[in-house]
Amino acid sequence: MSIGLCGALALNLSCKNAAETNEDQEDERPNIVVIMADDLGFSDLGSYGGEINTPSLDRLAENGLRFNSFYNTSRCCPSRAALLTGQYPHQAGIGRMTMDMGKPGYRGTLDSNTVTIAEALKLAGYQTAMTGKWHVSETNTLNNEAQLKWLSHQEEHGAFSDTLTYPTSRGFDKYYGNIWGVVDYFDPFSLVNGTEQVKEVPEDFYYTDAIGDTAVAYVDDFVQKKDPFFLYVAHCAPHWPLMAPEEEIAKYKDTFKGWRQTREDRYKRLVEKGILQGDIAKLSEFMFKDLNWEENVNEKWDSQAMAVHAAMVDRMDQNIGKLIDKLEETGELDNTVIFFMSDNGASSERPSQYGPGFDRAGQTRDGREVAFPVDKSEEALPGSQVVHSGIGPQWANTANTPFRYWKARVYEGGITSPFIVHWPKGIKEKGIVKTQAAHIIDIMPTILDLANVDYPEKFEGRNITATEGKSMLPVITGASEENVNDVLFWEHFGSRALRKGDWKAVKLDGNSNWELYNLAEDRTELNDLAATNPEKLEELKAEWDKLAKKTDVFPMP
Repeated sequence: MSIGLCGALALNLSCKNAAETNEDQEDERPNIVVIMADDLGFSDLGSYGGEINTPSLDRLAENGLRFNSFYNTSRCCPSRAALLTGQYPHQAGIGRMTMDMGKPGYRGTLDSNTVTIAEALKLAGYQTAMTGKWHVSETNTLNNEAQLKWLSHQEEHGAFSDTLTYPTSRGFDKYYGNIWGVVDYFDPFSLVNGTEQVKEVPEDFYYTDAIGDTAVAYVDDFVQKKDPFFLYVAHCAPHWPLMAPEEEIAKYKDTFKGWRQTREDRYKRLVEKGILQGDIAKLSEFMFKDLNWEENVNEKWDSQAMAVHAAMVDRMDQNIGKLIDKLEETGELDNTVIFFMSDNGASSERPSQYGPGFDRAGQTRDGREVAFPVDKSEEALPGSQVVHSGIGPQWANTANTPFRYWKARVYEGGITSPFIVHWPKGIKEKGIVKTQAAHIIDIMPTILDLANVDYPEKFEGRNITATEGKSMLPVITGASEENVNDVLFWEHFGSRALRKGDWKAVKLDGNSNWELYNLAEDRTELNDLAATNPEKLEELKAEWDKLAKKTDVFPMP
């Protein structure tokens, strides 16, 4: 690979060891692939104790590394902003969702003080492409009749957001995917190729397959050139609405027979696989103490919901398998670093309760009404294009075994992601579980470290906020056994937390008391030490306040 990059690096984006490079040197820097799932539970994957068939991701885990303390931000768009920029989401402009709230930290799109991984790597000589869910451009609520017809593909209302905020304006040479967050998997809203709206899809279209096929096509294109590549594959699966091909759902028809039993089975496998230690991470109590599967009048609906969730994960894994096969076929797998993670824990949301509006279409393109089964009617079982539903809180608590809570909460169940790193050329000890704490803000510094590039202070004449992230490379290569980032911080809709070393302070919402846990002894947050360790709690609270001010959490809307 011809490099010729350091002399071309402008705008304060610098190459390390620049004096040692020249036009004729072989570029040995790795290709980089980031794969993100959406609303995946901590224990959904087979390699993380789940019963879902995920041989492709299990292969990456067995021949790479798994982490048990890798954190996200607890919500879709904030995690994507943090991943892309190496900044906490408020610093990047998306402290909540993608609506502009008119205050620093809450602009609803990536702020001018950000630079993306793709922008940095593109200037460093990498080819760049993305497919899948973007969800960091400003969006507005769609509720009136015309807007709902737009959601249903029955009318057109122009660009889905400012095209200058699309991926192709933020460093990606190519992009095929959805600009908004929620999609009909059989006919997605806000689907674009580059900046051009994709107005129709084939009859047999399924979005997870389209993302997978696009990723494979991009690799085919990449290998025609000698330059290394960066590929970001952002799956929507298994985010609601629960939609999957019937043949995939059928695989899991008899799999899920109860919340408690599934949690116990998953926990046992988590310990057996060495993902967690049973004496440190005890199985938390099922959060719905009064609910018993044997008395569940909605058993058929609930079983189907989790079966569809599993089918969506299964189909995603199949498409990741196609990408791995393509990398192997083209001879690129050995020197490609693959990162896999989820943007947050499994979701407790039941979108059926919301009805049509914002990003939920009430009809299909051909005018069929979409059901929103609030009462879990057996006439509207999850899975098809005409039913809009989610797994709900009971299954979310199960999918996040052994932890408590779920997406949008900053307890371990909301912020802990399965995290897999695969790099045959660079990982010496394969198949082991890493216990060091790391955060999604650490991904960009790690990638720049791999690419031999410094995090920029300026980009295109703009001052760039310094990253709070740190490179994970020493942990990945086995050179360090220390936490990647010793102090980590969260805030989302008033849910707050700070981890410092092994200690974690967490607060459910703005009206709740702070709690304190020693994660080295109590990973599942069962023994609140706030009353017995008030000085430690005050120390962490003070640090939280300091970081909140630094990262534009205040003024909190």
